[in-house]
Amino acid sequence: MTLHLGILQTDSVLEDLQPRFGDYPSMFEQLFRAQDPTVTVTTYDVQRALPETLACDAYLITGCKLSVYDDLPWIRDLADFVGRAIADKRKILGICFGHQLIAHFFGGRVAPAPVGWAVGVQTSDLVKTPRWMEAVGKPPEQLHLVSSHKDQVERLPHGAEVFARSDFCPISGFTLGDEVLTIQGHPELSTDYSEALMGVRRELLGEQVYQAGMDSLQQQTDEKLFTRWMLAFLRDSSAVTQPSERAARG
Repeated sequence: MTLHLGILQTDSVLEDLQPRFGDYPSMFEQLFRAQDPTVTVTTYDVQRALPETLACDAYLITGCKLSVYDDLPWIRDLADFVGRAIADKRKILGICFGHQLIAHFFGGRVAPAPVGWAVGVQTSDLVKTPRWMEAVGKPPEQLHLVSSHKDQVERLPHGAEVFARSDFCPISGFTLGDEVLTIQGHPELSTDYSEALMGVRRELLGEQVYQAGMDSLQQQTDEKLFTRWMLAFLRDSSAVTQPSERAARG
């Protein structure tokens, strides 16, 4: 089944890093198409304009340097759009800022992390193995992904279930019904990009956090596995609306 994924782009890669790494939409497109070349992608710059219709099978909310609790109209409008998409049984993937946005606007709580910045490769324990994980094979006990965040989810939305946690970030990933899958980490980011970004932010991070982040980059990361999980989640027949069904609804 062909999957049409809408990328809800909330921010851009720093201009100085784009010649080497590209921007977030191209990172995600490469990530998904490396696992399934039939995936098609449409990007929406949501700071400028939201999609006019629910034209995609599913939507992914990217990361952003801003906070979801910043009082900005485009953030509230994005949350409204996501709510409409969920009501229409479109699946939603939330990455970092997207993970936090789902929590913040659907009954949870997001705040600055008491432990400060999380950078480099972060490790989460898998505390639940949903069917979309099992569909790919026996899940490992831990998940390793590049991270870059200073906010985190402190309280889940009503009805959400945690599947990944760590001492540093107790709500690292959650699902909300059959429509929403979120993760605090960044499957789209490489360790080379993480190294470059930490270099730019070295003074902001402080030397101790910077050095710990750099040391963590020696770990293997699980972005390919997590991408297969995302695809399995999106293709779970319980929630992806078929084009014929959309046409029947007008």
